[in-house]
Amino acid sequence: MTTCPKCQYHRVAIDNNIHPDICPACGIVYCKWLAKKSGAEEVVLIEAEIRQSFLQWLTEAPEKVDDMAFWARAICAILFAIWTLYFIVNGISWEVLGGSFMHIVNLMFHEFGHLFFSPFGRFMHILGGSLFQVLWPWTFLLAFLFKYRDTFAASLMLWWSGQNFVDLSPYIADAYYRALPLVGGGGEDSHDWGNLLTMTGLLESHMGIARLSFFIGSIMMIAAMVWAALTLRQQWLVLKQAS
Repeated sequence: MTTCPKCQYHRVAIDNNIHPDICPACGIVYCKWLAKKSGAEEVVLIEAEIRQSFLQWLTEAPEKVDDMAFWARAICAILFAIWTLYFIVNGISWEVLGGSFMHIVNLMFHEFGHLFFSPFGRFMHILGGSLFQVLWPWTFLLAFLFKYRDTFAASLMLWWSGQNFVDLSPYIADAYYRALPLVGGGGEDSHDWGNLLTMTGLLESHMGIARLSFFIGSIMMIAAMVWAALTLRQQWLVLKQAS
């Protein structure tokens, strides 16, 4: 080899005393460097194939797509996208989030979460409400994804989990003031996040934690909409091929 594949040095006559498989300029062994580079490129290709295969699995469409069902999903996705924008634009607003239909739905699972986690001590009993409401949608997400292979429905369950994070943000922001109305007319001592942040010494960080919850939820909702769009794209391609 007369030209180094790494530094592009071109061997000349005075380099004849150096082994022909070693670069006089950078010192690499040509065959080893090329073998290593080839292996690295192969690893990159394999990783790219894995990512592509995972994306295909995540957005897999059924073999047959019903025309009416597809358009119903498309309209549903548009409505959820508008709803997502509505929540994000209004920010940490109790009036918007607390007055939403989703808050009523989430509240049922929140209250059950207190009961579910009550055997694990006072801290988990208090945290359990918020924890259960953000985790519960994942049971449906996993069922839709692995059992029923309904990737579009799974994407909406991710949206629901994210919306729960957003739904919690005004409650967390109120931890310092404890002014929001509570279920059953409970007083200040019943404020979940007021108690949790006091117990952990993070009460002064209530707004930062509220913003973090809102941010996580917003990212999850946006990711869910992207997932839904990619899934619908795959279903559209199946629909076109069938027509």
